[in-house]
Order: sequence, then structure tokens, then C-alpha cells
Amino acid sequence: MNREEFEKLREKLENALSAKRYNHTLGVAYTAACLAMRYGVDPEKAELAGLLHDCAKEYSVKEMIEVGERNGLSFTKADLDAPQVLHAVIGPFVAGSRYGVTDPEILSAIRWHTTGHADMTLLEKIIFTADYIEPNRDKAEDLPVVRPLSFRDLTACVFRITEDTLSYLKKKQVPVNPGTMECYEWLKENGTHDSK
Repeated sequence: MNREEFEKLREKLENALSAKRYNHTLGVAYTAACLAMRYGVDPEKAELAGLLHDCAKEYSVKEMIEVGERNGLSFTKADLDAPQVLHAVIGPFVAGSRYGVTDPEILSAIRWHTTGHADMTLLEKIIFTADYIEPNRDKAEDLPVVRPLSFRDLTACVFRITEDTLSYLKKKQVPVNPGTMECYEWLKENGTHDSK
């Protein structure tokens, strides 16, 4: 995708999202591009994945379920029990059908940006992390630690975010999506730091 096509896509997305969501999206796109440059991933691919990671976020739960059912997307019971992850399940479909993105790596990064999963790719880790640390975020208490960590050791950062997310969900008594638990357990078993 050339820069002109990217800008047209960005404008189309701006019209589909609330101002707050759009600003968050830009923050994720820029942060993802920076992390990609740091870790040797195509920054344009990371920027596009970051830009589209929440492309389905403005849909209501009812609309997300309808989109899924109409298009053969399956939701697990865990997805339905935690509707805040549904936009990630239908996100790759929306990115493809509405914005013309077909790159499987980008679509996978959109799919897993909320929960993570075992054996994440570098691009998936980048989008997962960028969504948590982008400059407009200010709720998580550990941001002063996690932001610099993301540029030193991305895997350690993903582990820290996942660990903190599990702790937060437990405290709030919110159901944990299995993807998040699988990501956490996989990292614990296979190493929580980048291999040098």
C-alpha cells in the first residue's frame, strides 16, 4: 500500500470512529511503527496494523455478533462472556471487507491485539504492546515501567502486560479470555525475555 492509499484509508477510518477512538488509533499506529523500527519489523506494516486494530470497536455487541454470524465467524463462549474482546474477533473481517487489507500478518495482529495468545509473532507482540502503551493511555499504573521496557525487551513487556491484565481482571472479577491465559502460560514456559 502506497502512502496515498494509506492516507485515504486513514481518512475513511477517521469518519468511522469517534474522535477519542481515532486519537487512540493514531497513537497505536505511531507507537507500533516505532517499535517495529526498533525490532526490525516493516514499520509500514506495523503502522497499518496499529491503525486498523480497533476498526470494529465502534460496533455494538449486537452488531458484532450479527457481523460474525452473517460471515461465518465463530465466537467461543469465552468471547461472548467477555464482549470487550469481540471487536478483535471480527476486526480482521472488517479490515479486509471495509478497508481492503489482505495481509495475513496484519490481520492476525488485529485479531490478537486484545488477548494475545501462545507463541505470538513479533508483529502481534508489537500491536498488543502498542495498544497498551500508546501516548494517550493514562490508566494503567505501570506505564512508567512498561513504556521503556517495551523498547528494551519486547517479550518481557508482553509478559508484564499480560501478568498485569490477569491481576486486574481477577481483582475486578471479570472473566479471563483463554488467549490471555495461554499467552501468559506460554511465556512462563518458554521464556519471558527476548533471546539475544
